[in-house]
Amino acid sequence: MSRSRVVIDRDAAPPEWAARRLSLAVLPPRFYARATEQVARAMLGTILECTVNGVRTRGRIVETEAYLGEHDAACHAAIGRTPRTEGLYGPPGTAYVYRIYGMYWCANAVTRRKGWPAAVLIRALEPLEGVDAMWARRPKATRERDLCAGPGRLCDALGISGHAHHGAWLHTSALRILQGAPIPERLVARTARIGMNPTNAARDWPLRWIVRGHPCVSK
Repeated sequence: MSRSRVVIDRDAAPPEWAARRLSLAVLPPRFYARATEQVARAMLGTILECTVNGVRTRGRIVETEAYLGEHDAACHAAIGRTPRTEGLYGPPGTAYVYRIYGMYWCANAVTRRKGWPAAVLIRALEPLEGVDAMWARRPKATRERDLCAGPGRLCDALGISGHAHHGAWLHTSALRILQGAPIPERLVARTARIGMNPTNAARDWPLRWIVRGHPCVSK
């Protein structure tokens, strides 16, 4: 089966944004030490980078979701402090990486302050660097736009795992988030979180941010 190498739909991503020069400065812990909703919005356009066995991959973050703490029924911390959720209570700017369905890893940036269990889930990336490595890790993918279109997919593509990256600092470890380029407000949409149990009391909270019309956003 042929593989499409087209990522950017130039009608969906205006040239003035798509061609904007990226800043590769590493985001410091203070970036994450604020309201989780603010961090989730600000992370759009930043660059997620992971280096595994000397191979570096990068992708532009185009979709995020915020999880606010113990009062948020959709947040892992809703059940309280457990060995699994301990990472959520860590300092801002660290990685909270967990497995879903016993198969896929999901990567989050811890926010707020130490002891307050909130984080931003990284839901989708636009592949930028190390794309051949992403193909090798996701051989069943058929389009480049789908390599990182979903939290489990992007972790597979970048080689992110709980074993290697859970609890890591996002400014000094092999898993980092770089400044990237700001996304204009007119290109941002905010929606309810997706993929939730219909009975979850927080399923309709508008805590998902996407780059509007971007082809790499998860479906």
